Amino acid sequence: MHQSIEIDEKIFQDAVKFYGTVFSLPPLASKIYSYLLFDYEKVGITFDEFVEVLSASKSSVSTSISLLLNAQLIVDHNKMDERRRYFFINDEYKKIRFEKIVQKMQDELKLLDDLNNFKKSKDDGYNERIEVYKALLNKNIQNIQESLNKL
Repeated sequence: MHQSIEIDEKIFQDAVKFYGTVFSLPPLASKIYSYLLFDYEKVGITFDEFVEVLSASKSSVSTSISLLLNAQLIVDHNKMDERRRYFFINDEYKKIRFEKIVQKMQDELKLLDDLNNFKKSKDDGYNERIEVYKALLNKNIQNIQESLNKL
């Protein structure tokens, strides 16, 4: 079996389980993503290596790679004078992921404001709990945005 990178089987299995859950990936897509995590030197992994190393059919690997590319979890490149595509972890994905999280929190804040403006009765206990929750959302948005600015 040709393998261009060295992996640790236990860490690999832990990563497959973790990223499969976090990104809602099917098993093979999670294996491909997790395998790419070990490509520290950024040599890139070819389609054929995934087929061989993961003992999967070409159509299954193709479907999983398409899913990962569409989700922006991985990127592909062609090296000069080669037809083969090489796949890599998308280094920008962490930033993209947290930008999506911030957007969801901002959307929720707007929804809470809309609901509050629509509500006829003024239940102070409810309003107080909502304000605490909104403060938590705003604090998290601020923390994430400050961290994103450092990336």
